[in-house]
Amino acid sequence: MVEWVEIGNARLALGDCRDILPTLGKVDAVVTDPPYGLGDKLSTGASGGWSKLHVKGGHDWDQAIPENIPAVVAAGTDAIIWGGNYFALPPRRGWLLWDKIVRKWTSGHAEMAWTTIDQPVRAFNYAFGELANEGKEHPTQKPLPLMKWCIGFLPAAQTILDPFMGSGTTGVAAVQMGRKFIGIEREEKYFQIACKRIEDAQRQGDFFVESAA
Repeated sequence: MVEWVEIGNARLALGDCRDILPTLGKVDAVVTDPPYGLGDKLSTGASGGWSKLHVKGGHDWDQAIPENIPAVVAAGTDAIIWGGNYFALPPRRGWLLWDKIVRKWTSGHAEMAWTTIDQPVRAFNYAFGELANEGKEHPTQKPLPLMKWCIGFLPAAQTILDPFMGSGTTGVAAVQMGRKFIGIEREEKYFQIACKRIEDAQRQGDFFVESAA
């Protein structure tokens, strides 16, 4: 059973993207951060830098790499896939790099996104600790400025799809940038968080539009 919620220009689905993607037509772009299959690395017994990401009971959804990544990529005319170095994707130019700047409080000093964009590698500097100022709602949540930076590389994409929506950061970025958004999330806890964040973003956007009228 799939539950759909519509919030302004956003359509959000509570369900499994493996079931939902085949029912959607092709969209302009996919921008997403799938599970990396690091559940065993993030256990209490993990050693080295991996243990810095441990959240008690928080990684059941990250036990395996999603097997439908090729279908996720094919769902959009363009795609930006964070954690692309973990997946079997064809060689491409246009990788994106998030440099977390601070080295002490994160397992990885940087994260990489595979893309279909034909350009040289581009880097975004943003301290991992700044997520605390945004309100971190998900163990692997990406910063809002990072996701807006990503979407900025897709100027022609009017509809953005995130099949692994999590707490909805991609959706917030899309709404704030005036794009349409389709989000899919199977964990009800994070789905509800995403709905609230995107509704708040939509409301703020409507407020500024009304104020300028």
